[in-house]
Parts: sequence; C-alpha cells; structure tokens
Amino acid sequence: MVTAEIIAIGSELLAPDRTDTNSLWLTERLNSIGIEVRLKTIVGDDDARLEEAIKDAVKRSKVVITTGGLGPTEDDITRKVTARALGRRLLLDDQLLEQIRQRFQAFGRSMPERNSRQAMVIEGAEVLPNPNGSAPGLYIEHADTAVALLPGPPREMQPMFADHVQSRLAARAGNLRVLRRVLRVAGFGESALDEKIAPIYTQFENPQTTILFNKTEIEIHLTAKGKNEQDAERLLDDLSARLEERLGHAIFSFRGETMEQVVGLKLTVGGFTVGVAESCTGGLIAQRLTDVPGSSRYFIEGVVAYSNDAKINTLGVDPELLRRHGAVSAEVAESMATGIRKRAKTDFGLSVTGIAGPDGGSEEKPVGLVYIALADESHIEHKRLMIPGDRQLIRWRASQAVLDLLRRRLI
Repeated sequence: MVTAEIIAIGSELLAPDRTDTNSLWLTERLNSIGIEVRLKTIVGDDDARLEEAIKDAVKRSKVVITTGGLGPTEDDITRKVTARALGRRLLLDDQLLEQIRQRFQAFGRSMPERNSRQAMVIEGAEVLPNPNGSAPGLYIEHADTAVALLPGPPREMQPMFADHVQSRLAARAGNLRVLRRVLRVAGFGESALDEKIAPIYTQFENPQTTILFNKTEIEIHLTAKGKNEQDAERLLDDLSARLEERLGHAIFSFRGETMEQVVGLKLTVGGFTVGVAESCTGGLIAQRLTDVPGSSRYFIEGVVAYSNDAKINTLGVDPELLRRHGAVSAEVAESMATGIRKRAKTDFGLSVTGIAGPDGGSEEKPVGLVYIALADESHIEHKRLMIPGDRQLIRWRASQAVLDLLRRRLI
C-alpha cells in the first residue's frame, strides 16, 4: 500500500478562523487512486520545524505533498527549506523567470524583483506550470519518494495536482484502490450505536469502520481497499447492507447526503409540498430546506412565529391553548403544524417550539425542552425532546429532528 503525507504550510493556517481545506481535497483524490493518507501536518512559517517535518515525511512515506509557501514574500519558505531538507541545491531557472516576467507584462505590470524568488528551482525538480497564478509548483523524485510542492490557493493547487501530479502518483499505486463511504444515522447516540453495530463491523478488517459524532447525527465512515474500484465497491456494499439490516430506517444517507437533501428528494419523488412554522429555530429549518437546489418544487412557505401573538394571528393557534399549556407544549406544536399546513395549502405542515436558552427555562420547562410536530391530511403527531447543548446546538438539533420526523413519515 502506497502511503502519503500532506504538509500544509503557513502560519495563517494555525489561526482559529482558518481551515486547511486543501488536505481534505487532496485526501479524496489520493484515496481515489489507491494511495492512503497516513498523516497531515500544519506547519507555520518556521524554517527549522518545516525542515524537520519534510525530513521525517520522506523517511516514512512514498508520497509527500506540500501546499503553500511558494509565493514571493519573505515568509514563503517552502522552496528553500525543502531543498535543504532533501540535500539539494536551489538554482535560478532563467527560462522560468522570463515566463513569470511575461505573465506580469500581460497584465500591463512590471514584475517586482521579489517575484524572481519564484523562479528558484530545486535541483533535479520538474517545474509544474501554474496558469492560474504566479507560483509554479515543483515535482521531485527523491530516492523512492515522490515530493510535490503545490501552491496554497485552491484555484491554483487543484488544477495543478489534477493536470500534472495525479496520473504520476496513480502509476505508483498500481491497481489498488481505496474507496470511502459515509453512512449517516439519526436517533442514536454514539455509544448506543456502537453497541448495536460493533458485532457486525468488528468481523471485518476490510472495510475499516470509524464512528464519528457531529452536531446533529452519527456518521459511520467505511474505508475499503480493493484490487480495483469494483472490488472496493463490492466490499462497501456488503458491509453497508449488513449495517442497514441492523439499523433500519435510522440510516438516512448512504453517500454522505445531508438530511435536507434526503428529505428534498423524497418530497420531489412523491410530488409533495411542505410548509414550516418555527419558533425557537428562527427560520433554520426553512433555510436548510431551501439550501437544496430545486427546493421551490416542494417548499411553499415558512413562518417564524416567535411571539404568542404571531402564533395566534399568523398560524391560527387558539389563545386558550397558549393560556392553558404555554407556548412550549405538544398542543401548541400540533396547532402550529396544522396552522401552517392550512395557511400554505401544503401536503405537510411542520412545526417547532422550545426553549433554546440560555435564559427562559424553568423547573417545569428547562432549557433544551423542545416540541416538534407534523400534520398532513390524515395524521397529526408530535415529539417531546430534551436536547443538550448551548443555544446554537439546541436550535440545530431541533431542526434535524423536525426534518427527520418528516423523512420517517415519507417512508
């Protein structure tokens, strides 16, 4: 099995508001050609630490890819540090320098002298053209390891990898293929799910199974290695089918689709329409539904009825229900679902009312108490939920529960 490491370079990637998306994209591409990513590293603009990271990477892995640090400024250190780590000289490529100069001239500008750094090439490296930017990449065969230096901006990095690197690495990997599949599950906690499916997936060394928790549902990640793509798909199909047999309708997605995508597809296929009445989620359910392209076919109307007056005047909730049971109650949730269905003239009406916090809770009705409801022509139902987490998490999980209620009804 050919293994790879990705080194993302740049101090900005260590800031709390930045995410290294390049490594995610590269991992998917590498897996698709049978190369397994074993390590990802983010290194700031620090010569010593970057040199150490590159030296260690070429000892461990057959493929090493760096992203970033190929610009013209002082903190763009990837070329010089990689050359030092590999024990190679850094040489000025006059032809490349002229190409960079002509690129600037094509835009009616003179090339700043500092851009000449981008024409420095590691001894023995092949220059990778970059029609989308000024920073060329480099590809080096070092001992038995392929080293690719790619620019940081995705619009430059992605086409450079696809056009000039991927096929070379695929030849190294041979026919082996690595495929991944994500199954998404609703209605389970992480430990409860593992208890239910561990007797199945632990029988398999290939595919490998990883259970991950995100803010709304559990994801089951399956990774299969096959002699070819069809062989890997067959392995994934086998294990997926066994897990589905155990979990039933709790699995709502077999290819990583979101809940709103799954619900949207079922509404479209059935020719159904839906309206949504929201209190504590403040329009989040409507936003998620309309994030899906083509949602105008099935989403008719959304109402954010935060106050009691809005529930009465816009949705037709009986004031007596509010007086007797309070806004956060099963009775009011069902009335809101019925009200939005009548108002929007849809097949389904959905509603949510609850206490998202951090204030507003009581001993009888604490923060996290949420009621959701669904109404259609012949059926009304509600669910009472106690959702842990902060305000944002409660709202998001409530929106997921409402969409899942509709999904199960559509099944």
